[in-house]
Amino acid sequence: MKQQKILSNTFVYVMIFALVAFSAYAAQSSVDLGTAGNFIILAKSGVSTTGTTSIVGDIGVSPISSTALTGFALTVDSSNKFSTSHLVTGKIYASDYTPPTPAMMTTAISDMETAYTDAAARTLPDHTELGAGNIGGMTLTSGLYKWSTDVIIPADVTLSGSSTDVWIFQVAKNLDISGGKHIILIGGAQAKNIFWQVAGQATLETTSVFSGNILSKTAIVLDTGATLNGRALAQKAVTLDANKVSLNSNNVSNHGGVPKNTIAPLTIVSGKVIDANNDSVIDADVAVACTHDGIPTTKNVLTDGTGTYYAFFGSTECNTGDSVAAHTEGAEDQDGIVSFNKDCRINTLDVNLQIPEFGVIAGAIALLAGIGIVAYRRK
Repeated sequence: MKQQKILSNTFVYVMIFALVAFSAYAAQSSVDLGTAGNFIILAKSGVSTTGTTSIVGDIGVSPISSTALTGFALTVDSSNKFSTSHLVTGKIYASDYTPPTPAMMTTAISDMETAYTDAAARTLPDHTELGAGNIGGMTLTSGLYKWSTDVIIPADVTLSGSSTDVWIFQVAKNLDISGGKHIILIGGAQAKNIFWQVAGQATLETTSVFSGNILSKTAIVLDTGATLNGRALAQKAVTLDANKVSLNSNNVSNHGGVPKNTIAPLTIVSGKVIDANNDSVIDADVAVACTHDGIPTTKNVLTDGTGTYYAFFGSTECNTGDSVAAHTEGAEDQDGIVSFNKDCRINTLDVNLQIPEFGVIAGAIALLAGIGIVAYRRK
């Protein structure tokens, strides 16, 4: 029994180490916006608005002057370093204001261009030409996505991930979200960690709701009533029409469950077994059942020997939002029958392995497994 437990624990450690390695391997680092990140809207050739627009955050233009800020009814501060507007909760800066504003704007624009170059230069995409440029209706986990075409969003798109996950979308042509459609964030995903690098024009059609930082080589256009939860950073102009623009980390939608087309190959269910005194039980015989799309799948668990139990499911067997139940099979101690901890949760790993990558990582797993087996035999 002791040897079996050692082998089980070794295997669990190997599995967990490999899964962490997967995540580290696949994860993208954030795009550093530099001082461009201090602005909610930043443009080189102007920002215009019509209608009742509401903007929370600072606006800046450079090298164009403040004459390219139209529709805001600007009120210049007595210092002449910035302006204000009844449409903006924040300050508005331009290259022709009093120093140090011109230098500040030059740096911000340079940082914006550097961020665009960084996002565009990322290599080894997790997904290439996904949906032939039509990603409507999909749920996307974090990673690097690349298209040589336009990207259109004719139906809601869901981004599923944690508060630290990063999405980078490389779009070689135009980006367009259809009227009334939404970018939905679930699982703690944050708009500040989403980057849309667009070589062409980005268009948010009427009453659409978009999330993320748009880094456009050309223009960003928000049609009537569109909402942007993120930043509009354009190397040409930004055009607004009765829009709402802000970066709200709490602006997260959760529609419950995960739609089909989810890209997440592995799900871990973890939890503890507790007794009647709420103490952890180390040697319980536990099984976990997950119901996905109406189909139940049951898995036995592995333990790390410290009281935490793990069940591994494929994404077609179990995913975020699915119904999970766990039970013990006759395990008990002096305090009576044990039960699975009620705070059991599903954690979907953001791992998107492609065939060229799998051979390398599989080799690493085999090596780790070999080390575990050697350790077991020496026991």
